Amino acid sequence: MAVSQRLESPPSSRTGRRPVKNVLYSQRLAPYFFIAPFVITLLAFWAVPLGRTFVMSTQEVLFGESAFVGMENYERLWRDRIFWQALFNSARYMVLTLLLLIPVPLVLAAIINSKLGSERVKNVFKSSMFVPALTSIVVAGIIFRLMFAETGTGLINQTIGLFGVDPVRWLRNDIGGLTALLTLAMWRYTGVNILYFLAGMQSIPKDYYEAASIDGAGRVQQFFKITLPNLGPTLVYVTTISIYGGLAMFLESFMLYAGNNSPNNQGLTVVGYLYRQGIEENDLGFASAVGVVLLVVIMAINLTYLAFTGTFKKEDSR
Repeated sequence: MAVSQRLESPPSSRTGRRPVKNVLYSQRLAPYFFIAPFVITLLAFWAVPLGRTFVMSTQEVLFGESAFVGMENYERLWRDRIFWQALFNSARYMVLTLLLLIPVPLVLAAIINSKLGSERVKNVFKSSMFVPALTSIVVAGIIFRLMFAETGTGLINQTIGLFGVDPVRWLRNDIGGLTALLTLAMWRYTGVNILYFLAGMQSIPKDYYEAASIDGAGRVQQFFKITLPNLGPTLVYVTTISIYGGLAMFLESFMLYAGNNSPNNQGLTVVGYLYRQGIEENDLGFASAVGVVLLVVIMAINLTYLAFTGTFKKEDSR
């Protein structure tokens, strides 16, 4: 009898391996195994540091010691004139890059996507426009600092000197420094946005354009009536990352001015101000408050934009 009971008992009760195997091959648990690395990474490198930053923003942190100060850091931030100047600099840079780095790459992408010109020339143009994105920002900042040097030997001053214009002290005045920053941004990110828009345009069915051509629509009409409406998701994505990139800009200004101290703080950004308070002055609690405010501003702008464009609306299932 005992022998028959051992023979009739399932293998899982003797070895315990089958339940483990069933768990590993479970279709219900498989999705959780696949997303586990992402969730763990998100918690370890984003959620936990973010929560710690919120806590530190309510503390005075000096040399490893912390003391709870409540909203004192935020009140101090509200009264800080330099912070508001840094926020204005970042917001102005963000708006101007949106006005430059969306229409210009969009038009260039439409030209490349058209049937005009040689395909070989277009491929060379796309490659040459994307190469700056592979260049280190440190290297690019140093090069542009030399280009916009205030002496007559700087490339930009040499160029305008051909037209009889005296050398300009580009990085010593607000407009000149902003011009240098925007030129650097255009040089570095135009090619990236061109590729984004090209990918969106090539996903549009060619039948739309053929039907429009039969109806007599010109290239300009096709661009506004077909290309732009079907580029909605791509435009939303490029605009969203551009808003974040503009408000979070730091290293370009840091390298262009050879440090975090520009004349009259004309090149100081919010991230640069955070770096000054947290790293240079070792005031981590106040720097954390700056970071929290920057996060809230970026999220508020992006969420408002996404809501305005209807990104959160559910599509009609019919």
